[in-house]
Amino acid sequence: MTHACAPGAPPPGRRAVLGALAGVALGVAGCSSSSAPAERPPQGSASPTRPASSSPASPSSGLPRTTPWRPGSAEVQPAAKQRAVQLVEAIGAWGDGHGGVPAARARVAALGLPGDLVGQARPLLPTADQAALQVVDAQYGGILSRSASVLVVCRQWTRRGGTVGAGGTTVDVRLSRSGHGWTVDALHPAHPGPAARSLAPEVMGVLSDDRIVLPPAAAADLRSGQVHTSVARAMRALARGYRLEVSVVRSGHPLNVFGTGRPSDHPRGRTFDVWRIDGHAVVGPATPRGLIERFMRDAAAAGSYNVGGPLLPGGAAGRFFSDPTHHDHVHIGFRT
Repeated sequence: MTHACAPGAPPPGRRAVLGALAGVALGVAGCSSSSAPAERPPQGSASPTRPASSSPASPSSGLPRTTPWRPGSAEVQPAAKQRAVQLVEAIGAWGDGHGGVPAARARVAALGLPGDLVGQARPLLPTADQAALQVVDAQYGGILSRSASVLVVCRQWTRRGGTVGAGGTTVDVRLSRSGHGWTVDALHPAHPGPAARSLAPEVMGVLSDDRIVLPPAAAADLRSGQVHTSVARAMRALARGYRLEVSVVRSGHPLNVFGTGRPSDHPRGRTFDVWRIDGHAVVGPATPRGLIERFMRDAAAAGSYNVGGPLLPGGAAGRFFSDPTHHDHVHIGFRT
């Protein structure tokens, strides 16, 4: 989907832009047609604490120490993100003796959410004695007045006997809002598909580039061979000037632009999202506006027809767009 916005007066500060976006957040639909745990932004609105039974294992287990994810002060709807993350953390992390579906259902029920949601989150429940989960990022797949899609990007480590394994996924968490706050209605974990027997050189280059940080589902998307080479070429081009931390590529994203019947470019392997640039979170209130503007312009120069983010570079229109869904990441789309 192409967005066009008319140029206007000289752009305001980024905090002012975010504030304005928050005011119109509620009529805008979704995204258009191995690193250390992420730095944590300041805690947002208060929310129920995670049940003790879902806490990460002790360091003696061989699993890494993790930290609960918290929304920052510049979020449009911090409570929606917090609710989505709490659920994923509760399902995907457990201490010794607390694995399996019944224990996961109990942890979810302790959050005041339906235990049946556990059946929709099987990738988060591998057979293991213990598990630790680190949320890398939580970004919007779409935000409307009473519904939202929050894409929870996570890494997971499991211990089975004396063997520790690493994995993770991205979960599209669907929420609705009532007078009692946000609740979770459904979970849609990523399904990247099996690895391809051979990959294009551009894709191989991305997978080996240490300036491109890929979470598990995004890396699996590239290994599946279902991502267009235009995406891989743009990632490599941008990595020459920036360190990119990617959130979502193909799987784990809504099939349609959220709130519409129009197909998203993500499931077709034509788009990728970046949540952090040179160590600066896109949603961070202290992130320089100039860095985001420059990155968005360079994404367009790399061939993207549809660059979305928390602001319009210098009031530009055409191939750039901005809306509340994209206040926390930069969307970089291609036609083929």
